[in-house]
Amino acid sequence: MFSCLRTLLSGWVVGLLFASALLVGATPPAVAVPTERPAAAPVQLARLFSFSGSQPTNLGVADGRLAPCPPSPNCVSSQSVEEDHRIAPLELPGKPEAAIGRLQSLLEDIDNTKIIETGNRYLYAQFTSRIMGFVDDVEFYVDGDGRVQVRSASRLGESDLGVNRKRIEAIRAALAV
Repeated sequence: MFSCLRTLLSGWVVGLLFASALLVGATPPAVAVPTERPAAAPVQLARLFSFSGSQPTNLGVADGRLAPCPPSPNCVSSQSVEEDHRIAPLELPGKPEAAIGRLQSLLEDIDNTKIIETGNRYLYAQFTSRIMGFVDDVEFYVDGDGRVQVRSASRLGESDLGVNRKRIEAIRAALAV
């Protein structure tokens, strides 16, 4: 009787061990759960609050001129006749292609900048603000006198708090080095 019981118990033990082995093998690996939530990155916020607007249809050069600034105070242009929009053209000695090449190299190193179009005398780039995802359209055109005409305009909003003017002046300063 004891041998019968021993056989029965050892069968159960073997069965339990076998079942346990199957369960352990079928259990997915443990996943570590972070105890602390990472801070929201500006890029993630920009995706939530993206105010990119539509790309303007009047970009480019027509008859040696960039598009005029809209009435809103969020645009600067070296070809503007209105004083509140006017900014001095950039001075880059040398051939037009070399000037555009210098601008392109400089812009490629600026965060949140995307070069959309480049040619012998023209460069168009988009600058995106970190937090809200506002897009500014910036154009550079080397005119017949070798001056780099510039236009920088926000797509949305009324005021840019001087961002477009500051950007062009920062580019001017970086090119002077």
